[in-house]
Amino acid sequence: MKQPVLNTVRSIGTLLFSILLAPAFSQEIVNRDPQIVQMLSEMSTDSLRAHIDGLVRFGTRNTLSSLNSTATRGITPARQWVLRKFEQYAKQSGGRLTAKLDTWTLPADGRRVNQPTEIANVMATLKGTDPTDTRIFMVQGHIDSRATNVMSTSVDAPGANDDGSGTAAVIELCRVMSKYSFPATIVFVAVSGEEQGLLGAEHLAEKAVQEKWDLEALLNNDIMGSNNSSETRIIDNTRLRVFSEGLPAVLLKDTTGRIGQIRQFGTENDGKTRTLARYFKEVGERYVDNLEVVMIYRNDRYLRGGDHTPFVNRGFAAVRITEMNENYEHQHQNVRNEAGVEYGDLAKFMDFDYLRKNTGVNLATLANLAKSPTVPQNVTVDVRNLTNSTVLYWQAPKVGKVRGYYVLMRETHMPFWQKKFYTTKLGMTIPYSKDNYYFAVQAVSEEGNESLPVLPVPNLR
Repeated sequence: MKQPVLNTVRSIGTLLFSILLAPAFSQEIVNRDPQIVQMLSEMSTDSLRAHIDGLVRFGTRNTLSSLNSTATRGITPARQWVLRKFEQYAKQSGGRLTAKLDTWTLPADGRRVNQPTEIANVMATLKGTDPTDTRIFMVQGHIDSRATNVMSTSVDAPGANDDGSGTAAVIELCRVMSKYSFPATIVFVAVSGEEQGLLGAEHLAEKAVQEKWDLEALLNNDIMGSNNSSETRIIDNTRLRVFSEGLPAVLLKDTTGRIGQIRQFGTENDGKTRTLARYFKEVGERYVDNLEVVMIYRNDRYLRGGDHTPFVNRGFAAVRITEMNENYEHQHQNVRNEAGVEYGDLAKFMDFDYLRKNTGVNLATLANLAKSPTVPQNVTVDVRNLTNSTVLYWQAPKVGKVRGYYVLMRETHMPFWQKKFYTTKLGMTIPYSKDNYYFAVQAVSEEGNESLPVLPVPNLR
């Protein structure tokens, strides 16, 4: 359910007065950044449909088809088409957007790559305007497609929804957002090789580690444009899933005692990735009407894997965004009619208004993050005394103009933040027990854009 950002308590008399004057005075209880609202208004279902049609036109985008691509068929011309889209949008960016193919050759692996294969991720980087802000926010979908046989390069594999939908969302986000400027950097990526084993994402995630990117959040969009399910026949375009891991994968090699701290303080539900998922839900629902973001407390679905996982495995905050009800008749299937059922991943099975809403949640989240200050520093909670109140301290963010801070609060069993307290100071005493609630602190920009929340570290000294 959507939670109002600002709650107002009024007396009965004031309430009656406001009702009588409702036509003249109205109260906005959800605060939206006008620039983000404007960007959302520029998104188009027709534009998204055109992106999908353009991708499907290449017949197959199987990664292995790079070996026998023609000028009009296969993944090689499809990647060039996306690159040209990015280069076109660069012309409206005032020199801030650059586009490239990140290309390499994969050796045969004896599994889903049967011979040396050229692979490429298509990348567009919208450089931030603040030279002191090193943060990167990334959004991605995978450009490759597959038929029933993942090794087939000759069979049609239109890949309209898997993952034309995620790639189209990335293209549309780049089209709209490249006209605007943000203090932090946003990277738009169409990764390759997902169906052969997350190959492009593995390459990109390792590059982020080796080049020490300040990658603060990654949104992976995969299968997000269909409103109906096979088997159960549910039809619903008002719900969207976001998958997030619980305990960070990097804790499998923990040598710092973090597992003990998580166990002691009960923060197994508050890792960086799940914190990002909560942020995605709150901000997305704030800006996109008639859509509920449903948090799934898993890294991914059974028997499946997504391009966020290589980033999660390296300690980055990364989530997977997927439609609520998948239709397996239109995934990983040869295009055919069989026993009265039409199989295949075709555009006619998609809901483009649903895709528009799902793309909008991505836009709102990326824009709000890229416009926010960096996170508050050294957030602590005072636990040196037995008290029924909570004392929090923090230091100002390293980068960004700050109007103030939100202190967030929720009961330990609640999945979402329940209350917000605003302050312009670097600390706050709250009349709620630290033993009964979780707390976090966000920095707020002059325009009201919030950073990711930071949970406090107990101050035992």
